[in-house]
Amino acid sequence: MDARGKTMAEKLLSRAARRDLRAGEVAVCEVDGAMGTDGSIPMALDYLQRMQDEDLLPAPACPDRLAFAFDHYGPSSGARALQLQDRARRYAQAHGIRVFEVGEGIGHQRMMECGLVLPGLLIAGADSHAVSYGALNAFGTGIGSSDLAGILQCNQLWLKVPAALKITLLGALRGQASAKDVALTLARRLGADGASYLALEFDGPGLVTLDMDDRIVLANMSVEMGAKAGLFPFDARTQAYLEGRGRRPYTPVGADADARYAGTLVLDLAEVVPQVALPHRVDNVVDLSEAPATAIDMVYLGTCTGGRTKDYREALEVLREGGGVAAGVRLIVTPASEEVRAELQSSGMLSAFEALGAEVHPPGCGACCGTCGSIPKDGARVVSTANRNFKGRMGNREAHIYLASPKACAGAAVRGSLGGTGGLAA
Repeated sequence: MDARGKTMAEKLLSRAARRDLRAGEVAVCEVDGAMGTDGSIPMALDYLQRMQDEDLLPAPACPDRLAFAFDHYGPSSGARALQLQDRARRYAQAHGIRVFEVGEGIGHQRMMECGLVLPGLLIAGADSHAVSYGALNAFGTGIGSSDLAGILQCNQLWLKVPAALKITLLGALRGQASAKDVALTLARRLGADGASYLALEFDGPGLVTLDMDDRIVLANMSVEMGAKAGLFPFDARTQAYLEGRGRRPYTPVGADADARYAGTLVLDLAEVVPQVALPHRVDNVVDLSEAPATAIDMVYLGTCTGGRTKDYREALEVLREGGGVAAGVRLIVTPASEEVRAELQSSGMLSAFEALGAEVHPPGCGACCGTCGSIPKDGARVVSTANRNFKGRMGNREAHIYLASPKACAGAAVRGSLGGTGGLAA
């Protein structure tokens, strides 16, 4: 028997498989929760249908562990998309599956807000950014529609236990740097596949300086480096976030001191400066101050990466200082959830954004994945708080997408340009 300690990934999946597991082993795991979106559920139902000997779709094995999020499609998505959405809605209603309706927000955000993600659990999402759940000390990972069909059928998922890359954080962010800049710095250092099928496990004294919104950003973007999961230890900040949200007992998981890692990356947060990912790769990252001066047509504040209250507070501060949105720039605000939108409204921030020239859209994925919301025009240069910028990501292959922090995005909205001498000071 292997006597060495375990990583968080090894512990979390050992619990889900109900047996001792080490990195590299493959196991069938019981799923504590699963989320599907209107972009992934219809195909999962097709797969589920093929598993049967009769025409009637079966009830899910554990409907109380499921959530369906209608966040990718909206009125502008077209009749076919809305038909697929309605099919998923009918299945959910027939079997008592929790639904996050259109306008309620992004599924990942709602899963965390509603206390469906808790420390120690295995939570799968049929969307790659389910890795966000790792911020709450859960094993959150993205799956495909066929895997979702398997969960519907038997509430099980097979997984290979990932080896872990330890990310040791030192110091504290300073100046204009934010968690998004940390994520882009990691993408710059690791590359888009530098953590392929690894679990990024964050630790170090710098952790205490990062709030839950910061951690969600880092967990969310771990998949942009190829990671299977992005995991954070449980601490006072986790506990504070879960107050009033967690509806059942949970058991946090921490890595052992003698756990074996695939490698270690040390990052001093005090050395992080504002970054920007240039088109069309998330790892095509440069310091914002060194980016070529680029006229911007659209600024997008939202998504599961950058659509929370803190993000809007930081962006609004820059907008106010700069006097509003530059002529010719569309600034679009799409809150990650109705809870966030309500916070913005009650605080007066929503009306402040509108007064400064922003367009406020309903909560959800919006234009991020190009299936609804405001699609950029041909040749448009867009700077976004999102997590991906490959060709066609926002629904138009002729658009050019830049990724940056809420502060940097707001700065671009004020100036009408990104980079050059007008970039945020470090």
